Amino acid sequence: MASARSIRVRGVVQGVGFRPFVYRLARAHALSGWVLNGEQGVEIHVEGQDADVDLFLRELRSQAPPASRIGEVEVGIVPAEGLQDFTIHSSERSERPTVRISPDLAMCAECLAELRDPGNARYQYPYINCTNCGPRYSVVVRLPYDRCNTTMAAWVLDEYCDSEYHDPVNRRFHAQPVACPNCGPEYYLQEGSEKLASGTAAIHEAARRLRDGQIVAVKGLGGYHLACDAENASAIAAMRERKFRKEKPFAVMTRDLETARKLIELSPETTNLLCSIARPIVLGTARKTLQGVAPGNLELGVMLPYTPLHHLLFELGAPEVLVMTSANRSSEPIAYEDAPALESLTGIADAFLIGERPIARRVDDSVVRHGAFGPAILRRSRGYAPGAVTTLPTEQSILAVGPDLKNTITLVVRGQAFVSQHIGDLSHYDALRAFRETIQDLVSMYEVDWDEIEVAYDAHPQYASTVHALELPAKASYPVQHHRAHIASVLAEQGEWNTVVAGASFDGTGYGDDGSIWGGEILVGSLVNGFERVAHLRPAVLPGGDAAAQFPVQAAAGFLAQVEGLPNLTVEPFCFPDRYRRSLDLVRKNVRTFATTSVGRLFDTAAALLGFTREITYEGQAAIWLEQLARGATTADSYPFPFQGRELDFRPLLKSVIDDRIRGRHLAEIARAFQRSISQALLAALDWTCGTYGLDTVALSGGVFQNEMLLEDFRTLVEQRPWRVWTNHAVPANDGGISLGQAALAACSIKAGKP
Repeated sequence: MASARSIRVRGVVQGVGFRPFVYRLARAHALSGWVLNGEQGVEIHVEGQDADVDLFLRELRSQAPPASRIGEVEVGIVPAEGLQDFTIHSSERSERPTVRISPDLAMCAECLAELRDPGNARYQYPYINCTNCGPRYSVVVRLPYDRCNTTMAAWVLDEYCDSEYHDPVNRRFHAQPVACPNCGPEYYLQEGSEKLASGTAAIHEAARRLRDGQIVAVKGLGGYHLACDAENASAIAAMRERKFRKEKPFAVMTRDLETARKLIELSPETTNLLCSIARPIVLGTARKTLQGVAPGNLELGVMLPYTPLHHLLFELGAPEVLVMTSANRSSEPIAYEDAPALESLTGIADAFLIGERPIARRVDDSVVRHGAFGPAILRRSRGYAPGAVTTLPTEQSILAVGPDLKNTITLVVRGQAFVSQHIGDLSHYDALRAFRETIQDLVSMYEVDWDEIEVAYDAHPQYASTVHALELPAKASYPVQHHRAHIASVLAEQGEWNTVVAGASFDGTGYGDDGSIWGGEILVGSLVNGFERVAHLRPAVLPGGDAAAQFPVQAAAGFLAQVEGLPNLTVEPFCFPDRYRRSLDLVRKNVRTFATTSVGRLFDTAAALLGFTREITYEGQAAIWLEQLARGATTADSYPFPFQGRELDFRPLLKSVIDDRIRGRHLAEIARAFQRSISQALLAALDWTCGTYGLDTVALSGGVFQNEMLLEDFRTLVEQRPWRVWTNHAVPANDGGISLGQAALAACSIKAGKP
């Protein structure tokens, strides 16, 4: 029996070869009709025998292109139009776009084979791509995703590319960035103001310079990298000196998977992340030391080539392992525009490998690891952003502007929560400018009017993101407490609006309801009803406020002031510098001190007691140092860290650390016992919370939960509990996930009619 169906497919289904896939599938099943890109996804009309239509619908999901992500498929019965053929129609524009923009995609195997084939028209062409791979988000200027709306609009297709672009059975059908050496952009090598070479010769010369120990600024998908030979200690030392990056680890790119296997331990899960279409930087346990790349760190961040240019660099003679770090001076956003890059990176890079195709927006590399509770994103950017990570229960347009550190923003359009790329630390002017640009970028791309938008922001009154949010011409605004947003981000990922959870939100800094600095919070509640703070770390004080995050001994002064029988910490074995004494004076006089429940600063205190008594050079360094130290232990005992009176009392814990240090216990053993104590105390707090409130679901979020040893210990301890344990997977547990939580709480407040 013949019938007709109207089908709407939502998700990442534009710019990923979905229409030609539908075309081929419909013809294979002798169906007539049409397919087009609509404002909310892909629209399909099919006519044919019921059995053929049913099989088409099943295979629509099961055989979808690898780069696509189907969110939902709506199917309706409609009258047959008596069509005789199946065709592809032009994009439709009738209402506001809500289609999900595809992230940038790693180079596919077919394009790589063509890149290496001397008989192919695109042999060694650094901009080769097809519908299965290549740039998306970094070249889109506006929606719908058509060539005229990308940064490739200036290059007119020649006859060869045009024929492929318009051939429905070709994998370059409507591949918007398609080009070839005859009609597309090229690369050139520049030193100072002089262009030295172009095309393959430029890439070959860049590879030679890398081999000779030079630093080359390389224009990639979402910005420039600074590249050098990862096994050349002199080149790495020069990179650190010129970039003002003292100790923070560099990421490396390896020629292939086998080379990566020599550098880090690769489990099947880690391998899958490394080889995924997102091609993120993957953290793994180092098997080989690369001098100066990740000093004092047992892990190494590795990624595989993901653009044709990367493959060409390796194939034309570059070293098999390259440092590939964001092209910027320390803490600034990645450079992505040619003129500013030349200006800001001159003095760091010896030469520039510049691509002619403009980048629409900066997009850093993503950073992930496979951990105790599955894959975890530490920085969500290229390959993932700006994907919709969940659908919220609202039709209201919401903009969530995130916090000031590790900033991202979230835009909600018809319930779909689009999370931006990593923006960074808004205390830096360029990052603040990027933050403002990203807001305007997403709002204009999705054509949302400001008088329709409700804004969610961090409750900290002095955050730059908060100040900007309150200046926006929005319909309304909602302050959201930092740690509630952390837990809300986990529930939003799960799509759980009504489930009541016991949430542990542990981090370094967040503005609390009482105006103090929170960071060790136990919360109970749901997205719909909100979260109540039911327990927390015992309050300490921070002398100097946020400045204590830079100096572990300064944070230690505020915590150790409560420990009785404290020895002289300025002499051996502690050797605290004079900053500790000055900080302790502030605590005793109650001058410039701020109350805190920060678990992050508790980790800093322990690190100081074990020898990290200097200033940190990157965020979280002292805590990372402590975890790395603990990895060298052979035992895993613990110290007392009692939970009583709804507080986690850190005093016995720190006293035990001090006593063991004086007794001369091995530092690694002390660090390991401290780590174990944190997980046991967390378990005790959650045991009480779940028992008191009758709960069986636990949510963990906040930057402290990037400590993999903490998660490993907790997973072992919690195995005997009848709990579901939820952690972040789609967004970072650190502040990079805050904007999603803000959006989710705002959406539920709006739905409930709460102010």
